[in-house]
Amino acid sequence: MAVSNLTHRPQFQLLGLMDGTDAHPLLFLLFLSIYLINALGNLSMVVLVRSDGALCSPMYYFLGHLSLVDVCFTTVTVPRLLATLIQPVQVVSFQACFAQMYFFVALGITESYLLAAMSYDRAVAVCWPLRYGAVMTPWRCLALVAASWAVAHLHSLLHTLLISALSYPRSAPVHHFFCDMTVMLSLATSDTSVAETAIFSEGLAVVLTPLLLVSLSYAHILLAVLGVRTTGGRRRAFSTCGAHLVVVSLFFGSVLSVYFRPSSSYSARYDRLASVVYAVVTPTLNPFIYSLRNKEVKGALKRGFRWRVTPQDE
Repeated sequence: MAVSNLTHRPQFQLLGLMDGTDAHPLLFLLFLSIYLINALGNLSMVVLVRSDGALCSPMYYFLGHLSLVDVCFTTVTVPRLLATLIQPVQVVSFQACFAQMYFFVALGITESYLLAAMSYDRAVAVCWPLRYGAVMTPWRCLALVAASWAVAHLHSLLHTLLISALSYPRSAPVHHFFCDMTVMLSLATSDTSVAETAIFSEGLAVVLTPLLLVSLSYAHILLAVLGVRTTGGRRRAFSTCGAHLVVVSLFFGSVLSVYFRPSSSYSARYDRLASVVYAVVTPTLNPFIYSLRNKEVKGALKRGFRWRVTPQDE
């Protein structure tokens, strides 16, 4: 079927976030602003982690990779979203559509495993502080990051090959702002049972594994925090962990609600709105939730600004 698709060259018409053929300049400005804030926040974190020697702990090592993934994750979809807000119908080739789907799925799964690695790091730091250096060694951190990338790309390759092997009409409207797995399954004209089985079995396992690790890590943190006697210490810990849990809940909740339900209950409007949450909102919040409330990051930002200002004054 994949060879047939390449021969007949199916094309897909992305209809965008909103129904209808009208342009939406205000929404364009809103999402453009969000994308620029996302790029600025995440790229700033990547530069800070790479350049500032004070940010050399495992937590910032993971945060640097998460920020890089986040800016790439939004770049896969948001430019096309912006284009559809100005010109709603965007024609996309078969190859471009599935290339976008591959990178979107790979980067999204990488993010979920990096969130799990960060929660594990925080659990070790809070629950076993004396063993932190022995547990979170540089090699273990590297292995966690490498495993996150490897699992994500293998998972994405499997699903991209399965879904691209289905038959599609020569021209089909896509009620979305990017080529998502659920949308492509709904457009297929051949049997989708094998692809759906893979999504509900292997896909569910791949997504639930980091969610389970995050849940276990924060359960240990919660138990440790409840053992803290000072009210101020509890409040600070709950404030930080609460913000992290909000981001994690938004990300995993929206992903599970979109991908792990029968295709018969597919809703284009709901999927588009939920996709905005995990593909645009969460990656934009991550650098601010995980870093700007952190004294070490604030100190690194101040040092960076002083380094840029001082040579000009001299």
